[in-house]
Amino acid sequence: MRVWVPQEKADLVVSELLGSFGDNELSPECLDGASKCLKENGVSIPSSYTSFLAPLSSSKLRNEARALGESTAVMETPYVVKIHSGFEISPSKECFTFTHPKKESTPRDNARYAKLTFSPSESSMLTGLAGYFEAVLYDDVMISIRPESFSEGMFSWFPLYFPLRTPLLVRSGSEIEVHIWRKCSPTQVWYEWCITEPSITAIHNPNGRSYSMSLG
Repeated sequence: MRVWVPQEKADLVVSELLGSFGDNELSPECLDGASKCLKENGVSIPSSYTSFLAPLSSSKLRNEARALGESTAVMETPYVVKIHSGFEISPSKECFTFTHPKKESTPRDNARYAKLTFSPSESSMLTGLAGYFEAVLYDDVMISIRPESFSEGMFSWFPLYFPLRTPLLVRSGSEIEVHIWRKCSPTQVWYEWCITEPSITAIHNPNGRSYSMSLG
């Protein structure tokens, strides 16, 4: 898709490349490459998608990740999960947005960074982050796996769980400060994440050492 050159351009491109976090199956890279297939006023479905993150407390998910082994990688890899036992410490917030075809005001590459601040309503143990997405298919038609705007009857996607190597106790009235990066190289894309409030954690998955998506 990224290298194919069409003999004739299309009025419409429809794709099914959305992942649980919106962009975690390389949809931005693939659809940027497919934009050359569209006529000047062509339409892309989806036309945009936004990822969301929420601080999560779930001893079950943490224990299941730890059970995969003793290596650092098991706690630096995002997992697609169905959250049966756990709860959001604070509602999710917007993370990254991608639009297709790419507008002139959009960053030239697909690397992103976001700093998000959450206010927990009660004291709990922070064990990871829950990732969701909302997507605009066309005009005002959208789909979502975000709890606040969940599309009824849609079970094709489950949340993406970003584990923390060390759980953090967060208290009601404090703040949780999350940093997340979407990083790109010529051959791969990966996420890095860390917490800086109420305590500072190490950056998880630096340079994609434990998990990355190949562009090959």
